[in-house]
Amino acid sequence: MKTVEECIRKAKVLIEALPYMQEFRNKTVVIKYGGHAMVDDHLKRQFALDVILLKQIGINPVIVHGGGPQINQLLDRLGIKPSYVQGMRVTDGATMDVVEMVLVGQVNKQIVGLINHCGGKAVGLSGRDGDLVCAKKMTVPAKKTDTAAETVPELIDLGRVGQVTGINTGVLESLSRNDFIPVIAPVGVGEDGQAFNINADLVAGAIAGALAAEKLILLTDVAGVKDKNGELISTLPQGRLADLIDDGTIVGGMIPKVRCCEEALRQGVAKTYIVDGRVEHSILLEMFTREGVGTEIY
Repeated sequence: MKTVEECIRKAKVLIEALPYMQEFRNKTVVIKYGGHAMVDDHLKRQFALDVILLKQIGINPVIVHGGGPQINQLLDRLGIKPSYVQGMRVTDGATMDVVEMVLVGQVNKQIVGLINHCGGKAVGLSGRDGDLVCAKKMTVPAKKTDTAAETVPELIDLGRVGQVTGINTGVLESLSRNDFIPVIAPVGVGEDGQAFNINADLVAGAIAGALAAEKLILLTDVAGVKDKNGELISTLPQGRLADLIDDGTIVGGMIPKVRCCEEALRQGVAKTYIVDGRVEHSILLEMFTREGVGTEIY
């Protein structure tokens, strides 16, 4: 049986969160959902409850999810060996079919089903629905080893890998007005109607910018951005990012995440966060406590 003191502590937690609830009411928060939080059953349920709570107190959450491990599992079962160039999945026609099948037909529906089962109202979308995420083919320059080589770089064809060219927000605004939670698979559509595989972080950043979101939150499998001593950097001004990348403080997979935050800020998002999705209720802790749990890039 709970003591009076335990009940009072819980009441104080709610009172501490009240100013943040008031500040963010009627604001949009875009959440990129990925990493361990997508595969651990307990964390998946906690994520669904967090998102439902945001909606119940008047905040408009928009979810963009990944699904790389699930794609690789099906490719392996089908005997299709994935290949990568500069960290990006080369996506031929057969691979694109698998990507769309997994992201849109499997992962998206699982997330939607869980949120609805926990008492929320979620609707699943891909970037092809309502031409939500418009895209074009992405190419990357080949890395040169000879500094005397010709100045025009050779371009590598990544197949059906896309980059965002525009976001049509009408369908999202309509869903939010009717109290639905949009859950978006990062598949874009080209001018010819062809599907494109797009990095989920980039889609989340573009959607946050188009919606002029109050916050963009990227859930990851690390605590946030760390300094060279391995200590978490809790707040980070946008102007320092380039220097931290140049001096090797920000490396590897963290670079595209901070670049995504940087672009979202340029597009008008108020604040961005890189948060450890392995921590229970990390979204609520970041939004409704003074300290937060990740790195805020502003």
